[in-house]
Amino acid sequence: MNLRSIVLLSAIAIGSTQCKKGNGGGTEQPGNDTVSRFAPVETAPPNTNYPSAFEGQTRIYGIKTFTPLKVEVLTSSLSNPWGIEVLPDGRFLITQKAGTLAIVSATGTIENTIPVSPAVANAGQGGLLDVALDPNFSQNRMIYWSFSQPVSGGNLTAIAKGKLATDWNSIENASVIFQATPSYNGSLHFGGRMLFDNQGNLLLGTGERSDLVTRPQAQELNSHLGKILRIKTDGTPATGNPFLNTNGAMKAIYSYGHRNVQGLAIDRVNNVLWAAEFGPLGGDEVNIVEAGKNYGWPVITYGKEYSGATIGSGITQQNGMEQPRYYWDPVVSPSGMIFYTSSQIPEWQNNLLIGALSGTHIVRLRILNNKIAGEERLLQSEGQRFRDLAQDNMGNVYAITDQGRLYKISKL
Repeated sequence: MNLRSIVLLSAIAIGSTQCKKGNGGGTEQPGNDTVSRFAPVETAPPNTNYPSAFEGQTRIYGIKTFTPLKVEVLTSSLSNPWGIEVLPDGRFLITQKAGTLAIVSATGTIENTIPVSPAVANAGQGGLLDVALDPNFSQNRMIYWSFSQPVSGGNLTAIAKGKLATDWNSIENASVIFQATPSYNGSLHFGGRMLFDNQGNLLLGTGERSDLVTRPQAQELNSHLGKILRIKTDGTPATGNPFLNTNGAMKAIYSYGHRNVQGLAIDRVNNVLWAAEFGPLGGDEVNIVEAGKNYGWPVITYGKEYSGATIGSGITQQNGMEQPRYYWDPVVSPSGMIFYTSSQIPEWQNNLLIGALSGTHIVRLRILNNKIAGEERLLQSEGQRFRDLAQDNMGNVYAITDQGRLYKISKL
C-alpha cells in the first residue's frame, strides 16, 4: 500500500546555492564536464585540519537533479532492514537484522517473513546483514546472506547460502559456506556487504571489529578482518586472488587495510570495483578497489579517534597505501550503494548512489574518468537513516531505512 508520496518537481526541492555554471545550461551530459556547479553540499566545519591529497578529494562542488522525481514510501513496516534485492518478478527480498528475510510485493505489502538458519548474533551492529541473488537465480533460486554468527570465542561475519523454496515460505538446504576469521567477542564492525563480480565470484567486505586490539589486523594478511574478500559460490577462494601463493596469507583476500566496508558497487561497463567504508571521527571513504592493494587503515586516515585524539602517527599518506577517491569530514556514514545504470533519470546515469546513515540522506556522486565530479544530497528532508539501495530494470531506485521504510524513487 502506498502510504505517502512526494513529488520533487525540480532541483529547488533538493537544493543548494549555485556558485558556478558550466557549459551545460543546467543539464548533465554523462561523459563530459558540461554541468552546472553549485556550492559544496557540506557546510559544517570539519573534525580535522588534515589537507587533502588532491583537489576534489573532499567537499567537491555541488550538483543538482533537474529531472522531476516522484518519491513514494511503499511501506513503513519493515523491522530494522539491512539489505535489499529486487527479485525477477518485481518483488523484493529484504533482510531484517533480527534474523528474518522479508518477501515484499512490488507495491510494498510484506507477504511473508522467513527465519534464516543458523541463528544470527543480533547485538550491536551484528545480526542478519546483506543478501545477494545468485547470478542464475531465475534458474536455481539460490540466495546468499551474510550475518554475524555466534561461535566459540565470540562471533564473526559469515556467509550462508540456500535455495528459496518455490512457495516462498522457507530456505532449503541452508549451509554456511564461509567464515571471516578470527572470531572476536564484540558487537561492532562486521562489515557484511556482498556483491557478485563480473566473473560470478562473490565479494564480501568486512570490518576490523573496531577495538584497538583487533584494529591492526586490517593490515595483516593472516586475518580476514578489515578486508574485501573474493570467493567462489562454494566458499573457496576465487581463482586469481592476489595472495593465493603468499605463505601465511588468507587466500580469500582481495584487498586490505579497510576499517569497516559497508558499500560495494561495480561499474560493470568498465569492470571497476568501488567501495565505501566508515571512517572514525571524520574520514569516511569511497575507494576504487584493486586486487592486492592496501587501503591504509589504521596507518593512514583522514579521521581521528572519537575522543579527538590522533590515530597512530596522525598521517594521511604513505607509500604503498592507496588514497581514497573521496572522503567526508564530518562523516555521513556511507552504507549500501549502487551504480545507477538507467537513462530514465539522465543526470544519474553511471553515477554512484550511496545510502547515508548519520547523514540521513542519499548521496549522489557523479563519476568522470574514475574521479568524483560533483555531489548531491537527496531526500535529506526525510530524516531517515538510509541503509541500502537497489535498482530495477525500469530505472526505478529503491531504498530501505533503519526506521523500517521502503522508498521508491522514479521519474515523474
